[in-house]
Amino acid sequence: MDYAVPASKIAGLSSGEFVGMVADDPTNKIELKTFHCQIQNDHKAISEEERTYQAIPMVRTVSQPEIHMNYQRVKEDIKAMVEQLTTTAP
Repeated sequence: MDYAVPASKIAGLSSGEFVGMVADDPTNKIELKTFHCQIQNDHKAISEEERTYQAIPMVRTVSQPEIHMNYQRVKEDIKAMVEQLTTTAP
């Protein structure tokens, strides 16, 4: 995609704009393959919807030591799986 849509074009996009290119096939030819579009938001409707949002309730708090312990357990589990695969592989 680097050559189809130059980086300078992508870098110059404003918020809400996007560019791209689609591929076709021999049975479905597409005349216009590249596109440059802008998202059209209804900011008033979005604001009204956001006012009805409710806070997500706290299920539980997690401490830093719990996170570290879980991280270490995942690392050890992965290491054990790799060791098991390498010892049982033909």
